Amino acid sequence: MMRVILAGGGTAGHVNPLLAVAHELVRQGSSRVEDIVVIGTAEGLETRLVPDAGFALSTIARLPFPRRINAQALLFWPRFAAAVVRSIRIIRSHRPDVVAGFGGYVSAPVYVAAWLLRVPLVIHEANAVPGFANRWGARLTPHVVTTFSLTKLPGATLLGMPMPRSITHPDSSPTLASARTHFGLSPRKKTLLVTGGSQGSVSVNSTVQAVVGDVLAAGWQVLHIVGNRNPLPTTDTPGYVALKYCDRMDLAFAAATAVISRAGAATVSEIQVLGLPAVFVPYPVGNGEQEKNAWDSLQAGSAVLVSDGDFTPDYVRATVLPLLGDDSALERMRQRAAGLGRANAASEFVRVMHHARSGSRKVPSWSD
Repeated sequence: MMRVILAGGGTAGHVNPLLAVAHELVRQGSSRVEDIVVIGTAEGLETRLVPDAGFALSTIARLPFPRRINAQALLFWPRFAAAVVRSIRIIRSHRPDVVAGFGGYVSAPVYVAAWLLRVPLVIHEANAVPGFANRWGARLTPHVVTTFSLTKLPGATLLGMPMPRSITHPDSSPTLASARTHFGLSPRKKTLLVTGGSQGSVSVNSTVQAVVGDVLAAGWQVLHIVGNRNPLPTTDTPGYVALKYCDRMDLAFAAATAVISRAGAATVSEIQVLGLPAVFVPYPVGNGEQEKNAWDSLQAGSAVLVSDGDFTPDYVRATVLPLLGDDSALERMRQRAAGLGRANAASEFVRVMHHARSGSRKVPSWSD
């Protein structure tokens, strides 16, 4: 059995691939549940999702990297050193064979601790534009894998996004009818899924709520995940279902005919694997990674992209509604999505972990 530590947290984009790998380790028999410890923060989604999945969670301080020189920047390095010491204690206590990190603020101290203790380290970069923790951590290990073709990290290998088997390899695929009925929707109507990510998007939500009547009038229905931080709309319009958070995204995707979404790495990867036509509205803050996350889908012709500022009710009426009304165009988008997604990324990531444990200095190729 392989004892492992998985580091990552904050948003669903870090936590979900981490949990997909954890479940894959157990499914393959590589590790038992008690062999796996997750290192996260006390503030992120991992505080709920990791224990709910049955895995042990240890926490260290959340340390955003300073963007400018100020008092907080001066305090950062002592706090970072304390987080490294805390990570060393966790690693020594658990005695892992491998440490795997998925980026985010929590990962950098764990990377340093693993390097100092000479524990094999594997890094997964979810986004097309790598975050600071993974850019730094990639210097400490030869075992680095990425999700998208645009990602630039020295020595990295393209692998894809580890995803839950409920999406990539469901034991029994839900039918359109059963998935839609689960959410209280008509089993027969085409369904537009709208999601702004785990926290939601005020701009996407307001635009969609303004055009719900137009979408319904076009013969569609809407499943709208508004996000944890946003209020539910006070409407009971037939054909429009709004949720704060969806724990069954496998059913939400199964219910969908098309998707309007942010372009977070996990969401883009899930949409690619499932071959759904998509309208991506990248989050306008950060390093521009969401726009680049969508690049492979745009090149294939399976998605369209609109900036957050341009995603207005007028845009939806002028561009999205005609697309929803063109069954041939939607079918072409579905066909062009074929081959984009990497459904076996979780199992391939476990394979990389085994190679790292064995002392190999390279990531395996998928034809090995």
